[in-house]
Amino acid sequence: MRQGAEARVAEHESAYGELALVSPGGGHVHALDWQSDRPVPLTRNVLRLTAPNPGVMTGPGTNSYLVGDAQTGYIAIDPGPNDPAHIDRLWRAAGGDIRAIVCTHSHPDHSPGAAPLQTLCTPQPPVLGLPSAATARVDSQFTPDRVLLHGELLQLGEGAQSHGLQVIHTPGHAANHLCLVLLEDGLLFSGDHVLNGSTTVVSPPDGDMTAYLDSLDALAAACAKHNIDFILPAHGYVLGQAGAAIAHLKAHRLRREAKVLATMQADPAGSMEDWVAKVYDDVPPRMWPVAQRSMLAHVLRLQALAETR
Repeated sequence: MRQGAEARVAEHESAYGELALVSPGGGHVHALDWQSDRPVPLTRNVLRLTAPNPGVMTGPGTNSYLVGDAQTGYIAIDPGPNDPAHIDRLWRAAGGDIRAIVCTHSHPDHSPGAAPLQTLCTPQPPVLGLPSAATARVDSQFTPDRVLLHGELLQLGEGAQSHGLQVIHTPGHAANHLCLVLLEDGLLFSGDHVLNGSTTVVSPPDGDMTAYLDSLDALAAACAKHNIDFILPAHGYVLGQAGAAIAHLKAHRLRREAKVLATMQADPAGSMEDWVAKVYDDVPPRMWPVAQRSMLAHVLRLQALAETR
């Protein structure tokens, strides 16, 4: 449903994966309009609440997720910006029973809501994640109550009534980025590492293109190991065919890198401004300042690869 009317979605459209998850047989009505006033059920144990911070860099807004149920309590993933109304809605959607708050990384549209959400809860749940590195921007400083380890399992409930989230450290977009796998459902919470509708920015020095590509390989391996079909990103709809989506994203990055290399070789005396106009000639010029950050990450990677040959 879009704007209250029935809508058809083709396989190439960004919302197709979400409909495949929520309504695999097509019998369940699911609203595709982006709104931030109420949570959207995605599975029996996953709710999504999108923060009211739409923009060029955030798409329709930051997706906060609640994993769990009324019996086990909930783990909140990416509480988003410090928006009191959004944080209150997230707390109410969980019935106040939030057992842990996980931030996939420290950027200002993901982690600032953690402390005020924690304050609303009784007892106060721990804020979990990885601390920001020394390379992080001033507006991306973050120190969790407890540091998560790669491969660590966060468990809610016991036995058949349980939910397990496994941590995967995925540096690249940010040095302290992590993703989470909901094991019993085969779902990947990808933070900003994999988005729907756009490619994430890899901005040095906190962003690193080699680390980003290596982390894509780690996510591909996790998808194969845990039979993951769906990716729940921090921005945009659910993605289906997880393994193929990750492979497509890596291929896109490598094609862009080949274009960077060809441009550098053809115009070795050119400036970054000269290069970005050629490397991203398929992108609106208004986006070139942002694209230049990812291009720099490719340039640094190519220089490092050249030094090792």
